[in-house]
Amino acid sequence: MPNNRIVAEQRILNLKRRFVREPSFHKDYIAFMNDLIASGFVERVPDTDLKRSDDASSAVEGDVFGLNGQIEHKLAFLRKHVPRETSLVLVGHSIGCYIILDMMKRNPELKIIKAIMLFPTIERMAQTPQGKVMTPVLCHLRYVAYLPLFLLSLLPEGFKACLTKLVLRVIRSMDHTVVQPTVGLLSGDCAANAMYMGGQEMKKVLERDNMTIEKNLEKLIFYYGATDHWCPVQYYHDIKQDFPRGDFRLCDKGFHHAFVLDAGREVAKMVFEWIKGDLRT
Repeated sequence: MPNNRIVAEQRILNLKRRFVREPSFHKDYIAFMNDLIASGFVERVPDTDLKRSDDASSAVEGDVFGLNGQIEHKLAFLRKHVPRETSLVLVGHSIGCYIILDMMKRNPELKIIKAIMLFPTIERMAQTPQGKVMTPVLCHLRYVAYLPLFLLSLLPEGFKACLTKLVLRVIRSMDHTVVQPTVGLLSGDCAANAMYMGGQEMKKVLERDNMTIEKNLEKLIFYYGATDHWCPVQYYHDIKQDFPRGDFRLCDKGFHHAFVLDAGREVAKMVFEWIKGDLRT
């Protein structure tokens, strides 16, 4: 099984908040769990087991939601669950592209045969048009947003879903399957963790890692947006000039940086066409 510690911790936090909101539910929950324990269907986890941590969790224990912690978590997952001889095709989006490059740098023995970089935020994030707006918010003002986010997380799920649809209605061809995951992101803890990592991205994603790109150039496909405020077209021209032998593509289909909101299927089909040859090897 994959390491789901982050998911489990998020769920227990959500459960604790519900206990506070609904004391009767808390009472019923305790009674139900005591019945299960008494019947022998479940048993308490020994304290010694609670103190143990596997490789994937211990690798990021100090800063699990930070940029470095996320990179180490992915590497630890591969070490623990994927045989070393396995060929890998990695697909990254936005900061995920930075994470892939750093994984290549930290563990060059990974058998990566292809890495797809979609709308890559791999350099000078704070200097981009969107970065200039978000850097003060994510680095200096995010604590101000925690209280309204917490209050928002207390709203009924149905109301949050309606609110999400209202905000996203400006997207003409929105994929409605994204509504529920977006509602999940409105959890106070989830939003706070995302803002924390966003702040780290503004501070740490500075110069492009040209050395790692050069070493892995034949494995990389970069796909830049034509109107991407997180990754301006100039970045596409710069990297293409620096690496004339590289595979750099500029979107001509009108896809946005957050393409999952309205063009997830189209992008998935496009990427599959790029990698299907590698998948047969």
